[in-house]
Amino acid sequence: MTDLLDPRLTFAFEARVEIAPPLRIGRGPGEEVWFTPITGGTVAGPRLNGEVLPHGGDWSTTRPTGTELWARYLLRAEDGAVIDILNRGFWVADPEVEARAAAGEEVSEDEFYYRTSPVFQTDAEAHAWLTATVFIGMAREEDGKVCIRFFSLG
Repeated sequence: MTDLLDPRLTFAFEARVEIAPPLRIGRGPGEEVWFTPITGGTVAGPRLNGEVLPHGGDWSTTRPTGTELWARYLLRAEDGAVIDILNRGFWVADPEVEARAAAGEEVSEDEFYYRTSPVFQTDAEAHAWLTATVFIGMAREEDGKVCIRFFSLG
């Protein structure tokens, strides 16, 4: 049998996403649905720098097993190119960790699972690599922002 290639993650950039207070949409059987507006932010890293535009938001569905997230928003690269991001993810933590986080206490990233799977769209040639690369995101809350480190999968 041929040796199989092990996956390799390479840090590409971090988005520090500013958010407004969440809006409760409603409750279904065993779940709550919320919308969190995205109001801006920054993008910085070795592969992409720019800003998070104040457009879009994050729809979350919380169930007993965790929270499923669907965010869609825009980035503007330093060169002016606009990049659309659709970012699906999950927040999962023990009830004790969730209570500490909800109370504003800082919790370590190894105490929860907050991961995303982003897909990017742009017609800017300089950023075409975003549209032809698989990424994973590792997210955390910090200073009232959602901070996501994006890694390309090689």
